[in-house]
Amino acid sequence: MKKIIILFCFLLSISLYSQREITLEEAIKIAQKNSPDYKTLLNKNQASFWRFKNYKAGFLPQLRLNATLPSYSNSINGQINDDGQYEFVRSNQARLQGNLSLNQNIALTGGTISLSSQLERVDVFGDNSSTGFSVIPFSINYNQNSIFYNQFKWDKKIEPLIYEEAKREFIENMEQISLNTSRRYFALLKAQVQSKIAKSNLSNQDTLFQISKGRFKMGKIAENDLLQIELSVLNSKNSLTTNEINFKRTSQNLSRYLSLDTENILLNVPKELSIFKVTVKKAIEEAKSNRKAVIEFRRKRLQAEQDVAEVKGSNRLQLRLNANFGISQQGQVFNNLFQNYNQQQNVSISIGMPILDWGVSKSRRKLVEASKDLVNTNIEQDKQEFDQEIYLHVLNWQNQRNFLETAKKAQEIAIRRYDITKKRFVLGKITITDLNLALQEKDRSVLQYLNSLENFWTDYYTLRRLTLYDFIKNKKIEVKDIIYN
Repeated sequence: MKKIIILFCFLLSISLYSQREITLEEAIKIAQKNSPDYKTLLNKNQASFWRFKNYKAGFLPQLRLNATLPSYSNSINGQINDDGQYEFVRSNQARLQGNLSLNQNIALTGGTISLSSQLERVDVFGDNSSTGFSVIPFSINYNQNSIFYNQFKWDKKIEPLIYEEAKREFIENMEQISLNTSRRYFALLKAQVQSKIAKSNLSNQDTLFQISKGRFKMGKIAENDLLQIELSVLNSKNSLTTNEINFKRTSQNLSRYLSLDTENILLNVPKELSIFKVTVKKAIEEAKSNRKAVIEFRRKRLQAEQDVAEVKGSNRLQLRLNANFGISQQGQVFNNLFQNYNQQQNVSISIGMPILDWGVSKSRRKLVEASKDLVNTNIEQDKQEFDQEIYLHVLNWQNQRNFLETAKKAQEIAIRRYDITKKRFVLGKITITDLNLALQEKDRSVLQYLNSLENFWTDYYTLRRLTLYDFIKNKKIEVKDIIYN
């Protein structure tokens, strides 16, 4: 017997040692570093970061080398000679060309200015073999696709908003991870408590059944009462099996979400938060200051205005400007190329204007203007829903602590009533029906308290997500551990 007890204690110690105890706060911290939602969020945020870096780099000087490696051609080509006659001549030559350019986008005008140098060598083979060189030591070129529409101007307005929106979205989604973790945590906590209740109920019901069998033999209770308590034992066994399956499922859900190496998790009932006051005015002010939605409204308006400006800039008169100034030289002796330069300059303005397009230009303009009006209308509706969501949630939050206190008191009363009822049943003063009713009310009150506690915490994390503000510490919620690879 002693060996069995020692073995049981040893197995129990191993089970307790391998069991991991986690609080709600610890679970949230783990989820915000290891959960699949965090990894997805981090990848998405990194994409936004590099998009913004790419935008910023677009306004820095770009040095580029373009080269044509030795290309060889031996073919017969047609050409027009000096007499205006078309003839076929053999071409047997090799060509090498290199161009080094420094390009700079000009945000003020929407054009691109470039400074370049070019060197070219052509080797002609055959009876009249020769080698020729061409060099452009210095050339300045300016190009602008449209005079009436400046893409760079709109990028400078919109891209910073997109990046700021992404940063705020990251913080919001981190708070959403807290909310998701809280829901999984309480799902397992309720399954854990229900499993304990089912085991306790089965043990109590079995004890009462054994007592009832003795009382039945003594003729103190009817057979109907004995059968009813036996049925309660069977129902308790089924309830225990169902709760054990649910306990296993919720353990796996939380373990996978936190990327833990064990499913044997022990949870503690979270303590209530310290009392703090939240006003609707304060919540809306912080939400408008911190949430991504406010940036999103501005960004959508600007993008709608950009679409209108782009269509107007290219819908009627289209102008393109290209200007070039530089020096060049060519010859058959390489050392003679860098003297007595020839000037080269050109300026070209291309124009395009629809004469008869059957209303295509007008319809395009009207379409983007209608889209802009629709965007503005939707934004106004979203603003109203934005304020209303926060208003209703703050009102709900203000009552959550009262709901929790009521549920906690009801649980205490139901548990006490069940204990008294069980003692009275053992003394034979009440029926099994009264005992079962007290048992059901006790189990229901425990579950209602856990549901109220879950609502309390999920509403708290929802409030944080809606405002991005920590009302306990009275400061804006920030995330500083974003990693960019």
